[in-house]
Amino acid sequence: MSVVLIIEDEEPIRELIKLNLDMAGYEILEACDGEEGLEYINNEKIDLVLLDIMLPKQDGYELLPKILKKNIPTIMLTAKDKLKDKVKGLDMGADDYVTKPFEAMELLARIKSVLRRAATEKTKVLFDDLEICLEQWKVLKDGKEVDLTYKEFDLLRLLVQNKGNAMSRERLLELVWDYEFEGNTRTVDMHIQRLRNKLGTDKIKTIYKVGYRLED
Repeated sequence: MSVVLIIEDEEPIRELIKLNLDMAGYEILEACDGEEGLEYINNEKIDLVLLDIMLPKQDGYELLPKILKKNIPTIMLTAKDKLKDKVKGLDMGADDYVTKPFEAMELLARIKSVLRRAATEKTKVLFDDLEICLEQWKVLKDGKEVDLTYKEFDLLRLLVQNKGNAMSRERLLELVWDYEFEGNTRTVDMHIQRLRNKLGTDKIKTIYKVGYRLED
């Protein structure tokens, strides 16, 4: 079940959206201002945000970059209907834009479309000059395939899926090699070094006395 966060300060509109999303089978979180919305974004697993622009405390334009940094698809939801406002939201990275008042069926269709597109995009990750195809277990650098072993790719996949978060050597051993390693964790270090060399990237950072983190 997809989790949708509604950040909307007008209660009647928020309640109407909740009713329709609930009937469509979505799990719903709600916030009435930008600060409350940011708390959810930082602490909950969210699949899509419906974001009003005119919000107390932090408006939608302030909040949008923080949402996108978490790679959460976002539909702007606002009473503003001027072209420049739509263009601004889309240029900042919003996935879609719905102007109030709107039909419930249209909103649901747009939510479904954005979630479907986001699910497809999650199977392919881009950073620097690399394209990581998670389903095909393939990595391209400048359009040319990089020869990785199964373990090297699995290690890279975990770092990608946890991008921005530090992962301990012990946890990587457990997840990639499927066992709890007793003693030194040199095998992880060696695989990381080979990944760095093969990919030609400095984005896999060493976290002192912890492990590794893939940075944006």
